[in-house]
Amino acid sequence: MLDVRIIGEPLSNIPWQDKPSDCTSPVWRYSANPIINRNPLPGVARIFNSAVLPLNDGFIGVFRGEQRDGIPHIYIGRSQNAINWSFEPEKIPFTNSAGEPFIPRYAYDPRLVRIDDTYYIIWCQDFYGASIGIAETKDFVTFRRLENPFLPYNRNAVLFPRKIGGNYVMLSRPCDNGHTAFGDIFISESKDLEFWGRHRHVMGPSKKWWENLKIGAGPAPIETNIGWLLFYHGVVNTCNGYVYSFGAAILDTDEPSRVLHRCTDYLLAPEEWYEERGFVPNVCFPCAALTDSATGRIAIYYGCADSYVGIAFTTVQEVCDYILKHDSVDISDSEIGLR
Repeated sequence: MLDVRIIGEPLSNIPWQDKPSDCTSPVWRYSANPIINRNPLPGVARIFNSAVLPLNDGFIGVFRGEQRDGIPHIYIGRSQNAINWSFEPEKIPFTNSAGEPFIPRYAYDPRLVRIDDTYYIIWCQDFYGASIGIAETKDFVTFRRLENPFLPYNRNAVLFPRKIGGNYVMLSRPCDNGHTAFGDIFISESKDLEFWGRHRHVMGPSKKWWENLKIGAGPAPIETNIGWLLFYHGVVNTCNGYVYSFGAAILDTDEPSRVLHRCTDYLLAPEEWYEERGFVPNVCFPCAALTDSATGRIAIYYGCADSYVGIAFTTVQEVCDYILKHDSVDISDSEIGLR
C-alpha cells in the first residue's frame, strides 16, 4: 500500500466527523446534513453548488444563491466552523479593471481557489451564452473581474491551486447552449490569466453507468505525493431524468492532462432525502474540498438536489487506496490529451 500524503498547509480546525462503524464506503456523509437549508436569506430561495476556503481563524465561501426571481448570483458567506454560515445579503459587487460596477447577468456554480496571496472566484455566466467568468480578490471586499477565459459554451471550470510549469492551469467542460447531453473535461494554460491556450483533453465519460453521459470537474485538485487528486461529478440519463454522482481520479503532477488512475465506482450517489428530493432531484455535485495535510483529512462540500449544501468526509489515504483498488484508467485517459 502506498503512503499517500497531502502536499499543502495543515488545517487544524477542519470540520470533521469520524467514519461510522457500519460505513463501507470510502466517503461518508455528515450526520447533520444538510448544513444549509432553503430560504437562507431574504430574496434567495436556495443555496447550493458552492465553494469554501479557510480565511484567518475561520472560513470564507462563495455561494450560488438562486434568487426568488429564478436568476442565480453569487453571495459571500462566513463561518467560524465551516458548518454554520452567515451570508451577506447583497450579491458580490464585481467591478471591472477601472473599479466600475460590472455585475454578471447571472452567475452560478462557483469555485474558490487561493494561489499565493490572491483568491480567485471562477463561475459560469452569460457571455452571449453560457461560459466562464473569473475574478480576483485579496480582501473579500473588492472583486475585480478578469477577462473571460473561454468562448461560449463552457461550464464547470476550476483553477489548480498553484502554477504548473510557470503557468496558471484551469480545468473546464465545453458544452452547448442547452442542458448539455455530453461533456469531457479539458485543461488549459495561461501565463497571465488573460490569454489561454495549450488546450488538452483530460478525460471523458466512461462506460460505467454512473458517468456514461457527461462529467465535470469539482473542487480544485488536491496535490498529493502521488499526483493531483480530482473529485468530479458524473451523470447518467435514466428513465426518470439525469442523476449526478461523484467520483475521483488521480492526475499526473507535472502533466495533469494525463490520468494516472480513475476509479470505476462512484464515491457518493444520491441516497438521502436531501439528495433525492429538491428543485432538481437526484444530484450530488461537489464544488469544494477542505484539506488538512497533518492528518490527511478531507471535507467535501457538495450541492444536493439543487436545493441544499451537504458535507462528506474522507481521508487522502482511504480515498486513494480505493481509487487504486478500483482503477479503470484507459488509454484515452492516460495519453497526453493532444491529437
